[in-house]
Amino acid sequence: MKRSMPRFDIIGQLGSLRRYAQSLTRDSADAEDLVHDALVRAYERRGTFRSGGNLRAWLLSIVHNAFVDRMRSRRSEAARIEQAGYLADAATPAPQEHSVRLAQVREAFFNLPEEQRSALHLVAIEGLSYQQAANATGVPLGTLMSRIGRARAALRQMEDAAPGRGKNHLRIVGGEQ
Repeated sequence: MKRSMPRFDIIGQLGSLRRYAQSLTRDSADAEDLVHDALVRAYERRGTFRSGGNLRAWLLSIVHNAFVDRMRSRRSEAARIEQAGYLADAATPAPQEHSVRLAQVREAFFNLPEEQRSALHLVAIEGLSYQQAANATGVPLGTLMSRIGRARAALRQMEDAAPGRGKNHLRIVGGEQ
């Protein structure tokens, strides 16, 4: 015994569905998406349509419900984003020791004399060899090496003076020696 499904004249209803979706969304692209979603729902739930019922009214109610679901989803998403913004604004970075130490090392680096800071930056941060850094600054290689040595010594002295720090806590990093 085959169950006969009512024949859907969907094509004849598209005009009404599009007009209603357009009036709900006020945007033709959103209206087309809404009609598409509603038709997918109608197809998936075609077994719930009562034989002899008003197909147009049934489809329009699906369009309406799909629109309401979209609006709820958008409001819910907007509320989640807003709440996440509040949480992000309320979060403050913890005053962890390494953050404080990094700020102190940075300050000490910027307090170095310009020629020492420049030489150390080129070798330790930019990764230039001593010779490349000497060429870039226009000083002899020995002068550059002396400046780097004095800069590193000053930073080590700052590090050794810090409470709870052992000698030579800072690593020597940089280019070729």
